[in-house]
Amino acid sequence: MRAEQILHPTEAGLYCPPGDFFIDPIRPVPRALITHGHGDHARAGHGSVMATRQTLDIMAIRYGEDFTNTRQVAEGVTRIGDVSVSFHPAGHILGSAQIAVQPMRGPRIVVSGDYCRAPNPVCAPYEPVPCDIFVTEATFGLPVFRHPDPIREMERLIASMAEFPERPHLIGAYALGKAQRVIALARQAGIDGPIAIHGALQRLCDFHVEQGVELGPLIPATAADVPAQLVIAPPSAFASAWVQRFRDPVIGFASGWMAVRARARQRGVELPLVISDHVDWPQVTQTIRELSPSEVWITHGTEDGLMRWCEIEGIPARPLRLVGYEDEPE
Repeated sequence: MRAEQILHPTEAGLYCPPGDFFIDPIRPVPRALITHGHGDHARAGHGSVMATRQTLDIMAIRYGEDFTNTRQVAEGVTRIGDVSVSFHPAGHILGSAQIAVQPMRGPRIVVSGDYCRAPNPVCAPYEPVPCDIFVTEATFGLPVFRHPDPIREMERLIASMAEFPERPHLIGAYALGKAQRVIALARQAGIDGPIAIHGALQRLCDFHVEQGVELGPLIPATAADVPAQLVIAPPSAFASAWVQRFRDPVIGFASGWMAVRARARQRGVELPLVISDHVDWPQVTQTIRELSPSEVWITHGTEDGLMRWCEIEGIPARPLRLVGYEDEPE
């Protein structure tokens, strides 16, 4: 069985004909396999959803208990039609997984979804999965993207808090994954006092704690006078009246995109923190070298640079040009 017969792009997303399922479809389908709970990969309305238990729980929190007709927890190797599938940690956010698709005869394809090789205190680390075809993102698929140590970025935050003790530090972070990672990194860096969080983060932070992730003391950032110098909020909050309750705040944003100074300026960010939950250029190329697949498929992102690198390395590569997979929408 050829690779294109096992998995190929459609308008709804990656489709597996021998298993009759889609991976991270962007529109409602009868059966979906979901890599992780971010809204650009996990959507409501599918007839059936298979994912890790944590991803299913996250989807229920975000979309309601009726986000799908039936749920199936991914455990071990599962036979679906004429292929076997298995889920493996991706290191991106809590519950995130790569999906391996193996026909009885033919190449093994691993769909990595979004993945990260840097240590992340809020989720299981990335697990290399041997494969014939590796399906990768290229969100930061250019040599210019080389993300710094996240703890070093936290040290910059601590230094700013020490330099401006009278100014609250408002850090924008996506509600699922990034906000909890920033909090956990702050704890690792030595911030042990209360951290204030916007109300939109409360339920997902509670879920992380329920799953054994240590976040320390958190207080709501709702009072007129918030008794915490560090405040975490979703980026959308900075365009609302909520931010006006803070006097002369230091505005920060935690994202891999903060490596692009123009993006920081556009957002009015005084303290850009380059903390990414995606692979940077050295990590994606290192991963491909480690796996040594016979072919690489690129789902989305800056594909041209990675295509050229694969060509130089003698690895056949093709862009899938999937649409709808960008930063986590709010």
